[in-house]
Amino acid sequence: MKLSVLDQAPISRGQSPEETLQHSLELAQWTEQLGYQRYWVAEHHNTNGLASSSPEIMMTRIASVTKTIRVGSGGVLLPQFSPYKIAENFKTLEAFFPNRIDLGVGRSPGGSQLTRSALTDNQNKPLSEFPRQLADLQGFLHNTMPREHEFRLVKAGPRIDHFPPIWLLGLSERGAKTAASQGVGFVFGHFIKPDNGERVLETYRENFKPSVTSDQPKTIVCIFVVCAETGEKAEELALTQDKWLLNVGKGADTKVPSIQEVLNKEFSEEELAAIKQNRKRCIVGTPEKVKKELLSLQKLYQTDEFMIITNIHDFEAKKESYRLIAKAFQP
Repeated sequence: MKLSVLDQAPISRGQSPEETLQHSLELAQWTEQLGYQRYWVAEHHNTNGLASSSPEIMMTRIASVTKTIRVGSGGVLLPQFSPYKIAENFKTLEAFFPNRIDLGVGRSPGGSQLTRSALTDNQNKPLSEFPRQLADLQGFLHNTMPREHEFRLVKAGPRIDHFPPIWLLGLSERGAKTAASQGVGFVFGHFIKPDNGERVLETYRENFKPSVTSDQPKTIVCIFVVCAETGEKAEELALTQDKWLLNVGKGADTKVPSIQEVLNKEFSEEELAAIKQNRKRCIVGTPEKVKKELLSLQKLYQTDEFMIITNIHDFEAKKESYRLIAKAFQP
């Protein structure tokens, strides 16, 4: 099984954005040493709790301090930007770091309507344009625009002969069909919506059409994981992620709270029910438990790669969680 990392650059309470971004560099170097395949950074806007607002810049810095791990976006918000500009950004990254760059894109609007308007300078495009934008992105990236396309004479630079693979992040059969019809990789967000994933991935594989990006279907499943030497310790660490997810769901403060802050909190029955529901998006436990549950999901989803996201308060405990997971899968 392949293991990878998704980093949203979550800011822990008491930590600055600058410290958080430095932690992303350290975590990328650490997980590279542990043998993780990819390190992807998310794109989030207008939030005080996530420092990952510019994945391309983060990717440049991360790739410059690592040597072998693939570095990607998880993912660029394609509806908000020009496919041409994204193609040029990622061709430039690919030129600097050959065969190490992944181009993950998502259909998310990127936040509130006001935030989206600010991102697009009030030039909002309907989300129904997404399949066309994805096709244009692939055309600009590989210089394969159809002869009848209005931008067929516009070439994305630098004009290199190796290209980053495109991955579509999705949750639904609609997203799976879009990825399949255009022959790009598909990343299922179990960490957002753990329901119906088996059918979503089946839909992708059943409808896949080879393309310049890939000649066969490729899948990754992204999931929250918190791992520690004992189940009790893992549960304690996961409390901070539980409270963070609760806050995110309410649209509240999105900085990751400390363990002490969570222990001092009295949760309502409604909040406890929400936490229980959110745990369906997570695996929490010892290395043995984590391995067992990931192998079970691997069989269910028929995938050979999991992307791990761990949004807990203690950075050293986060590093240890990734170490224990990697060790559990060593031969």
